[in-house]
Amino acid sequence: MDRSLFISMSGAKETLLAQAIVTSNLANADTVGFKADFEQFRSLPVFGPGYPSRVYALTERPATEFNSGSIHTTGRELDIAIDGEGWLAVQAPDGSEAYTRRGDLQLSPQGLLQTGDGLAVLGQNGPIAIPPAQKLEIAPDGTISIVPLGAKPDVSAVIDRIKLVRPSPEQLEKGQDGLIRLKNGGTANADASVALIPGALENSNVNSVQALVEMIELARRFELQIQMMKTAEEDSQASSKLLRIGG
Repeated sequence: MDRSLFISMSGAKETLLAQAIVTSNLANADTVGFKADFEQFRSLPVFGPGYPSRVYALTERPATEFNSGSIHTTGRELDIAIDGEGWLAVQAPDGSEAYTRRGDLQLSPQGLLQTGDGLAVLGQNGPIAIPPAQKLEIAPDGTISIVPLGAKPDVSAVIDRIKLVRPSPEQLEKGQDGLIRLKNGGTANADASVALIPGALENSNVNSVQALVEMIELARRFELQIQMMKTAEEDSQASSKLLRIGG
């Protein structure tokens, strides 16, 4: 009986973990530049003393879907979307370099250029600081120009250039913080071929309908595992009753 109970228990546990992955995707269906996570189940033998006669379930997040989301125009001067492949370089909370497609930029009270979730955008020499200006413009190549306060409208100054990278998807992995990094722990070189679309944003690539269907399927699978656990319990009670009668 313990085999069926153990398999059902591990299956129910891993189904809950799979639901957490799909729930995260659904929760970020409206997050700018979000990349959906895949999830899959595997069955693995339980190794230990003796022959591995037991099997448990395992939920994995094997990869991230790096396909681009749809682009919509906003007209806002600090909004940018990446045209095709590529990533914005940002400074992660731990100070390391990471990558994102989130282009809803903003200025902090200190004048730092940040993403919508507060991460500093990196330029050629670190985080980008914007001095007081009456106008700001981001070119398709990532160059940031401003019209300083008090200057004539036709007087502009180049401040910095956003670091844009384009490593191959095979080199990338998504961390628990939702940021993209190189698998080898290094940093990617700037790629001048990456282009931006100023005044636009990239939507999440989550397919909400597909994610909802997956949630329904996982809920049914969880109910099936619980029913199997109840059946194993009933079988155990019936076997114990038969043994008492036989005794």
